[in-house]
Amino acid sequence: MSQGEFAVNFFVALFALIDPIGIVPFFAAGTAGVSGRDRAQIALYISLFALAFLTFFYFTGLGLLAFFGISLPAFRIAGGIILLLVGLDMVRDDPSSKSSDAVDGASAKAKRESVGRRFERMIVPFAMPLLIGPGAISTVIIYASQAKPFGLTGAAIGVGVIAAVSAVTLLAFLLTPLITRLLGRIGLSIVVRVLGLILCAMAVQFILAGFSDATRGLIRHDTAAPYQKTP
Repeated sequence: MSQGEFAVNFFVALFALIDPIGIVPFFAAGTAGVSGRDRAQIALYISLFALAFLTFFYFTGLGLLAFFGISLPAFRIAGGIILLLVGLDMVRDDPSSKSSDAVDGASAKAKRESVGRRFERMIVPFAMPLLIGPGAISTVIIYASQAKPFGLTGAAIGVGVIAAVSAVTLLAFLLTPLITRLLGRIGLSIVVRVLGLILCAMAVQFILAGFSDATRGLIRHDTAAPYQKTP
């Protein structure tokens, strides 16, 4: 895998997991009744939190696996299963219908709370479980292992990809009113389902690669690592 292919694959996987477009309804629900300037501040803080947190796991993930005695193939399989479950939820569920009631219920409460308290309320349930879940953390650790052969260049590429996804997330949050109007309920549902399908396919690929690394001859090499040129 070349450095360019690594960057593209990492970006697509992380983008599909974080799913900035699909999270727009939840962000709209959590910031209902907030002014445009305050919404932009909350979006910036959440995006910076995502950047710092994922970068931390990108550089320390392999060390944590070694500390707990977990092999990379085992973690790859576990991460693939988590990604598959997340992808299936994205394919089957309708985020726009989930968020519609939340927006109505949050608007009255938003008028009684300050932006500071709203950010504190959103950072843990919104940024951590929803935006940065186990799937995103697993993906970052897996791709960090794939970046090791590239040395410092791989580390820089990985951080750049995480920063790019965080920037796209920030942009999606800033454009929340516009995206909601343009896509509508049906459009948001389609985007989330397509990203969920891509995520399911990547999850299966992670599982195949994990079994291929942990066994001998069980999984064909061209299935575990497709599109790679053989020397």
